[in-house]
Amino acid sequence: MPSGKCSTPIAVGQPGVLSYIRLYEYNRHQAVIMRQMSRWFKALSEEPRLDILLLLFRYGELCGCEVERFLEMSQSKASRHLRYLRNAGLVEDRREGLWIYYRVAEPTENAHERLIDLLRDLLARAPFPDISDELTAMRAERCGDAPQHAQSGHSAVGASEAVEAGR
Repeated sequence: MPSGKCSTPIAVGQPGVLSYIRLYEYNRHQAVIMRQMSRWFKALSEEPRLDILLLLFRYGELCGCEVERFLEMSQSKASRHLRYLRNAGLVEDRREGLWIYYRVAEPTENAHERLIDLLRDLLARAPFPDISDELTAMRAERCGDAPQHAQSGHSAVGASEAVEAGR
């Protein structure tokens, strides 16, 4: 006679409903992590994006036009790669007047932090010419931008110290 209860008892050692729920939650969490990792690695699969990250690690926050100039990219190509890095969570941006400034993203979780640290270490060894003087001159040329950029703590001089300090 059905009494509204499950008529099939769960034997000892047999997975119960709570085990299935935990397994489902674990698999769902793993799927989210795997999707995010997939986004990170897809973003890192293009050489121009690695070049952008190298610049950001070495010189701190950069304007999109600075990325264009120093990597000799068109505006549309630089924007596309910066947007891809931003959507993957590797780069953050902020708008100041007409300019958009980009920086390496602050890690949001342990795996993200480990990836950023690994990228910082690997890209620190990559050869790239010193552009500190050109960067300072370019910022000074921009009408009224140099003082604000220097005030925000992201000047070209001392940017490597900011990277070392973890900013």
